Amino acid sequence: MPLHKVVYLSNNTKLYLWKITEDFDTLFSQVKLKDSSLARLETMKSESHQKGFLAVRMLLQHNDYSDFDLFYDEFGKPHLKPQGCSIKDVEISISHSNDFSAIAISDSKVGLDLEQLKEKTLRIAKRFMDVSHLDNLSEEEKIKKATIVWGIKESIFKIKNEKGISFPNHIFEDDFNFEDKKATATLKFNNKEEKFQIQFDSVEDYIFVCAFESKQ
Repeated sequence: MPLHKVVYLSNNTKLYLWKITEDFDTLFSQVKLKDSSLARLETMKSESHQKGFLAVRMLLQHNDYSDFDLFYDEFGKPHLKPQGCSIKDVEISISHSNDFSAIAISDSKVGLDLEQLKEKTLRIAKRFMDVSHLDNLSEEEKIKKATIVWGIKESIFKIKNEKGISFPNHIFEDDFNFEDKKATATLKFNNKEEKFQIQFDSVEDYIFVCAFESKQ
């Protein structure tokens, strides 16, 4: 299946979603991989992860990039090489969950998380969030909110990517309404306090969450 959806999050940030309906061989035949990516692909035991990995490369190709333009720093954070005459780095964040792969491309630092709605997320909610934010919600709404909060924390972590950050102890979400599709959160870590703007939405039975550093 071709590109599933493009979401315009801001003037300089786009989210691209690929719904994975192809088999492994079809995806593999349509992408070009550098040797290190081939080696990484071969270490993946799950075909779902392999297809998610390849679908991300399909999204790159849709945006006139390739696997050869994608590299990871020493902390495992992805980056894109500048295109053409541009010297400005392009920010990218990547996520994959079961039937979907997604990338966010921006001029600003961005963190992306994509999660399928699952009851398990609600069962472990007390481990990572303020469960009072689930009060007075239906079971379905609780699962959705817990999933969004997990995405908030995961997407902020992807921006900061610092060892020692704890979801329950360092990242604090402000309460929010589903209808707004926006939220705010704070990272309190290493004697610093940083604010983040959050955007979220659903696609089928998945939730995507994008975090951005607040402008001071």
